[in-house]
Amino acid sequence: MSKSEKISFEGSSGEMLAGTVDVPEGPVRGWGVFSHGLTLGKDSPAASRICKGLADQGVGMLRFDNLGLGGSGGEWSAGSFSVKVADTVLAAEFMRAQGREVSLLVGHSFGGAAVLAAARSVPGLDAVVTVGAPFEPKHVEHMFDAEIGTILNEGSAVVDLGGRRMEVRRHFVEDVEAADLRDCIRTLHKPLLVMHSPTDNTVGIDNASEIFRTARHPRSFISLEGSEHLLTGKGQAARVARIIAAWAEQYLDAV
Repeated sequence: MSKSEKISFEGSSGEMLAGTVDVPEGPVRGWGVFSHGLTLGKDSPAASRICKGLADQGVGMLRFDNLGLGGSGGEWSAGSFSVKVADTVLAAEFMRAQGREVSLLVGHSFGGAAVLAAARSVPGLDAVVTVGAPFEPKHVEHMFDAEIGTILNEGSAVVDLGGRRMEVRRHFVEDVEAADLRDCIRTLHKPLLVMHSPTDNTVGIDNASEIFRTARHPRSFISLEGSEHLLTGKGQAARVARIIAAWAEQYLDAV
């Protein structure tokens, strides 16, 4: 069984971000950073179960709450896709400062898009994994498309994001609409594993196809048959962790 360490580090906005490092009990095969979905947090089932599962397989993982979520400071509405990407890079820098060089990035949903964008700024990285990720960050707009006009005209609106009432500001919409991952994916120059459920009703499987088609080799695709987007079903996240650990074994340098 792995053990968990509570940590914090300064994010790109100057606020302190709360994190957990899931540390393997036995030999460490590598260290990684996990980026969670839009409003999910580090303790969401996908984040906690995947990271604990990887730690049990010898891959230590840092998962952290994005701005304004969970134990992190600041307001979620002050964040953006660009902030999420920058904070993912800072999370890797925090780990490196602890003597834990990050060799793996794993991102779920919106976090999958973030790790694709962050990868080029993480030195020493060996591999990248996306789970249920959108090809375009602006895909999240489908969750509040009826309010986009209000957000752009009035500056903000309170919307329902997965059952949570959250304020979305104009800069968030403008930021995701400007984000383009094509070049990030095409020039990744790292092994990429794309994981997606064919029955994902939140982020359709066509997103995985676009990511995979845009990527260069070495690239791999795993169909998460029977899983739903949030990976809350019994054994779903643990299965993802086992697959990632097996796939990454050839790329991670033991530390």
